[in-house]
Formats: sequence, C-alpha cells, structure tokens
Amino acid sequence: MTWLEACVAPGDPALPELACGPQSANRPLHRVVHVSSDFPDPIDPAKTPVIRRLVELTERNFAHRVVSLNRRTPGWGELHKLGAPPHAEPFDHGEALAYLAPPHGLLHAALLNRLGDWLARRLAPAPPALLIGHKLTIEGLVAARAAARLGLPYAITIQGNSDCRILHARPDLRPRLGRIFHGAAEVFAFAPWAIDRVERVLGHRSGPVSLLPCPTDLDQPLAPDLAGNGLVSVFHLRHHRIKNLAGLVAGWDCLQRAGTQVPLEIIGGGSEGDRQACRAIIGGREGIALAGAMDRPALRQRLNRASGLVLPSLRESFGLVFIEALFAGVPVIYPRGAAIDGWFDGTPFAIAVDARDPAELGSAMARLLREEVALKAALRQWQGSAEAQRFQRAGIGAAFAAGLGRALAARVPGGALQEGRTGC
Repeated sequence: MTWLEACVAPGDPALPELACGPQSANRPLHRVVHVSSDFPDPIDPAKTPVIRRLVELTERNFAHRVVSLNRRTPGWGELHKLGAPPHAEPFDHGEALAYLAPPHGLLHAALLNRLGDWLARRLAPAPPALLIGHKLTIEGLVAARAAARLGLPYAITIQGNSDCRILHARPDLRPRLGRIFHGAAEVFAFAPWAIDRVERVLGHRSGPVSLLPCPTDLDQPLAPDLAGNGLVSVFHLRHHRIKNLAGLVAGWDCLQRAGTQVPLEIIGGGSEGDRQACRAIIGGREGIALAGAMDRPALRQRLNRASGLVLPSLRESFGLVFIEALFAGVPVIYPRGAAIDGWFDGTPFAIAVDARDPAELGSAMARLLREEVALKAALRQWQGSAEAQRFQRAGIGAAFAAGLGRALAARVPGGALQEGRTGC
C-alpha cells in the first residue's frame, strides 16, 4: 500500500458518506460540493457567513454540500502527522475538516494536493456534478485537484485579499494557479479590482467571469438622515492594524487641523487587550470614542444617524459594512484598490482614498461633511435603482445560480485534467 493509499482509505467508517443534499419533488437537483475555509462550522462557528449565505440563497436550485476547511498549525510533537488524513466532523451543511499545516505557507501546495486527493477518494462513490473552491490560491488547489481526479468541471471564487497576497508571495505557484484559473468552468470575483489584479499576474481569462457582490442581511434601504451625527467606523478591534486605525486617526487629525471639528465613533467589540491597544493609538483625542459592539439592528440604526462611514483598510477583500452603510443611508469612504473599488465608479456617495495618505483621507472626510445633503440625496436615488438590487440577496442569489448553471453546462476543461495528471 502506498503512502497516499494509507492516508485515505475508501469507506473509512469514521467518516460518514458525504451526502450531497436534497432532491426536488419533480427532479433531482444538480449536486454541488463547495470547498471553503470561510464557512461557519462546528470547529470554528465564528467564521464570516458570506459563503454560507451564497449556499443558502441558491439551495432551491442546487443540492449543496460543503467541505469546510480548518487549518491548524502543528506543535513540534505533531510534525510527523503532516499530510495525515484530516479530522472530519459532520454538520448540517456537510463536513468540517481540520488539517495540519506549518506556518508561513510551508508545504502549502503539497498539503492542499493531498487534501484534493483525499476529497476525490471521498466523493468517488457518488461524484457531484460540480466542485467549487472558494479562493483560487487555497481552496482552488483542492477543488481543481479533486475535479481532475474525478473528471468533473470546477469553479472558483476570487477573494482579493488572500488571493492577491499569495500570488505575490508565491511566484513559484503561479504556473499551476494560472492553469487552475484559466481551466475553471466559471470564475466568480467579489470585486472588479480583484479580478483585474489576478489577470495582471496570470493573464486575461477567456472563459466566463461573474462579478458577484457579497450578500448581507442588512440590505433593505433606509432613507438617509440629512442631518447626520458625526463619522463612524466599524470593525472588530482585534483587526485594528489591518483596518488601519492609525491611518484613520491621522486622517481625522488632518480634518481637525483644517478647522472641521467632528466626532468619530468606532464601533466594534474586542478584548480588553484589544481596547487598550486601540486607546494607545487614539491617545488623548477627546473627539474619538470606542463605542463597543452593537447587535445588527442597533448597528443599522447607528449607521443611519451618521454623516458617513470611514474605513481606510489596508487590506479588504470586499467589506460588507460598506454595502450595509449604503443601504442604511450613509455615504462611505473606502480604500482605493481594495474593498468595493470598481463597484461604484462615478457615484458621488462612495469616495475612494489612498489608505496610506492621511491628507487625502482628511480631505475626503471634509468633502463628505461639506456635501452631506447632496451625497445623501444621490444615495437615496441609488437605493431605489436597479443597480442597488444587484447588491441585495435576491439579485446576488440569481447571479450566483446563473454562474453555477453555466459551470454545470461546461465540459471538463483539458487544462484541469492535465494539471491533475502531472500532479504538479
């Protein structure tokens, strides 16, 4: 028996068969297996709900099952277990897997290859119609590998933060990632800037690409309050570095020096250590307050009362809070080249800034306050438009279902089969 055969034994009684969901009353639904590291599961229930919402929005169209990945860094005493079969826990959407991988991307492709081989063996008794990996550079490696072994089409999503970071850090993987990118039956990109950046590295894709916003539960329009009460920012305090609290404070300082006095409220939970770290950055500034966590209805109401949302993140794949703010009637300031960049070109109520330029950020805040009534009037008009429906759950679900339908109709790409045979 080879090492790989020992790694994954078909019919392992410890792993229940990965059933692929319900059937409609009239016909069986096409079965789709999602591979995602960002799906709330029993191992980590606090993950972002974006992929779960996409699955739930289309559950009447497809029989979805989820393979939810959880990467764990091994201790010194566990290094010999690298590449061992993952620990699996069933849950209502599929299976949660925990696998060992060293830090800093060591053995990144090799271990994901083995997960792909494990998944192919896992699905071989009853293959689905389609596999989808929810990030090109991580889950895409697993889904494409399994799809090649099974002779199935696959799709991928592009999530700008992780995908662009790994593409930059691992030029050695670009040839293989390029084959996966171009061999996918469908590519879903959460933002225009993300697909543009991936194509600059891997080349222009000739196959279909769907621009797919992330769905939120706070997507019903709320009329803007034309007399807003200061500026707000929203993020969990443990992420203050990535969310660029230091840059936000510096931009607020520029606004104050220019003669505009306005309070800034930072909404988000965190530990006492997180709060202390944020207070150290804020210093003695009396106009900036940590408001703590808010539940979803309270957040929506607080956003509605604000003059604007300001979040100059250094890295942001999409940023649901920007869409939530727009539907709550609040103009936004977002980082150029990240987050929602490319979705709102030409609209006055979504202002892009260089997140590393405090002067530009301060100027954008001043404009937001100075033109608040006009910006909110334009936003109110957008809220009632067909374009706004693209960012609501019904529109997102329809777009996702259409893309999955195209992928299911695609023939298995030759590039994917070649990639699977070479095992590179």
